Amino acid sequence: MDVACERWSTPRHGTGQSRPRLGRHRRESARPRRPGRRRAERPGCPREPRREQRAGGCALGAGAAPTAHHAHARRRRPARDQPRGGRLGRNRGPHRGTSLVRAALRRRQEPIAFAAAGSIVLVATLLPLGVLAGELVLAGWQRGVGSLGDPAAWALLAASLRIATAVTALALLAGVPLAVLFARTDLPARRSAFVLHAFPLFLPPFLLALGWFFLLGRQGLVGSETSARLFSGVPAVVAVLALAFTPVVTSLVALALDGVDRSLEEAARVVAAPWRVTVGILLPLVAPAVALAALVVFALALTELGVPMFLRVPVYPAAVFARLGGVAYAPGEAFALVLPLVAVALAVLACERLVARRGVPTLGLAIGRPLVPLGRWRTAGALVAGLAAALAVAPIAALAARAGREGWDAVPVWVGGSVGNSLLAAGAGATIIAAVGVVLGRAIARGRPWGAALDAVAVLGFVTPAAVLGVGLIAVWNRPATRAVYGTLAIVVLGYVARYAAIGARTIAVAIAQGSPHLEEAAQAVGGSYVRRLLGIVVPVHARGVVAAWLLALVFCVRDLETTVLFYPPGRETLPVRIFTLEANGPPAVVAALALIQVVVTASILLIGVVCLGRSRRR
Repeated sequence: MDVACERWSTPRHGTGQSRPRLGRHRRESARPRRPGRRRAERPGCPREPRREQRAGGCALGAGAAPTAHHAHARRRRPARDQPRGGRLGRNRGPHRGTSLVRAALRRRQEPIAFAAAGSIVLVATLLPLGVLAGELVLAGWQRGVGSLGDPAAWALLAASLRIATAVTALALLAGVPLAVLFARTDLPARRSAFVLHAFPLFLPPFLLALGWFFLLGRQGLVGSETSARLFSGVPAVVAVLALAFTPVVTSLVALALDGVDRSLEEAARVVAAPWRVTVGILLPLVAPAVALAALVVFALALTELGVPMFLRVPVYPAAVFARLGGVAYAPGEAFALVLPLVAVALAVLACERLVARRGVPTLGLAIGRPLVPLGRWRTAGALVAGLAAALAVAPIAALAARAGREGWDAVPVWVGGSVGNSLLAAGAGATIIAAVGVVLGRAIARGRPWGAALDAVAVLGFVTPAAVLGVGLIAVWNRPATRAVYGTLAIVVLGYVARYAAIGARTIAVAIAQGSPHLEEAAQAVGGSYVRRLLGIVVPVHARGVVAAWLLALVFCVRDLETTVLFYPPGRETLPVRIFTLEANGPPAVVAALALIQVVVTASILLIGVVCLGRSRRR
């Protein structure tokens, strides 16, 4: 027999002779082959010899030399009755099930994370509205809906709609020109004036009403009979709410103006004057931002409860509040009275969806953008900006003057644990909102369809009147089995999440959309899981947006009154609720001092946020 054939046909066991070493492939080929299976030929390698040829001699024929692929051809698989080797055999151990579960969870991390975030939003927002409808049926549909036939209820609803419309119109008339003045002109000290003008946005509106009362009331700092008559009734409510919500319009329109594509503006400047470019080109481009600001102001003004109650003006949300916390306790009627507010909220949501479809052509950059010179109008512009800042500072100064030493000395007795309750509940709510916002905001920025659906739910919670959410949360959690939630600050946190989840989601979505997805795509290409990409890339890269969302949510939770006043646990009231309950019968100096504490807490949060965001930007 030829030497080559002898090497090829030498049996592995039983001869006692030493066999030539053919390397790793030759040793593996000694495994028995599974019967009934034929191996496909490799290029350049003849088919493996049959069994009878292997037993008697070389299948290649005498004198034929084996090629380099014969080691692969001789590789055999284990028989059916023998355990398999290699990686597949090792996975048949006791840990194979665990590894499969781990791999399945790894593939489904994104759906699981979105399901968790979506469950929080749905439980906080949609569940109260659904249970509200069920409670209305159980409480007696005819009796509940019968209250809607009362002409007084419809008169209150019409009054609330008129107030909200007037506030929206005034806010647009003042906010759009101020946005152009602060964002597009060479006004001196425009940033400082804008900060002072926007600060009341982060305070409860009834605190501003309290400050104006201490300033213009009969016993105010500059008060008189004339000023007291002017500062009363529906005009006073409209004026206070317009001053409180005008910064919403100013901020949104200014951000939109800063984001307009610079090339469009430069092309228009070639053939038109700067003011014509601003009025004829820039303002039409930011029309969606103006419409969005109008919707937000309308929703906030419609749900406002503190200012009308402080100025003794009857409104529709106050009627709902009276059915739940007043002498005329009637939860069935309260459930029925919120139905028109739900209809208004759905209409506002539909308008917001239409506005959201219209995009503003932006690049997200405003570096080196030329400003419009004011020229001879510089003095007039400075006076307008100074007036806007003075109107924001005046009520706060009146609170400080009214508090005096008498109020500060009595603060420790009256404040109780309200400051700690506010910070604890607001911190927990802002953290949940930011965590949900990271998942939901990424889904919105990446165009996930389920992200758009949950975004609509979150926006519905924001535009829904606070009285509706409050009544729904009471209907869900005011049960013996859920006293651990309803009797603690957890119910307040749920109210914050239901009300302000849209703020965190939208803020983070804007931050992620302005960045590039290439880093995340590269991490996914090398096997990075969803959680590792989210925590290792999305959050660190967009840390400023996440921190900004957390700070905004924290400030809005700290200032909230309308949502928490309906269901706060006894003895665990927040600072705005404490001030609101004391302003009717408490010492005026103490009420003013507590209001100043609210101002200081809000200003401290904003200052810390500005410092942190500034440091992260320099890095």
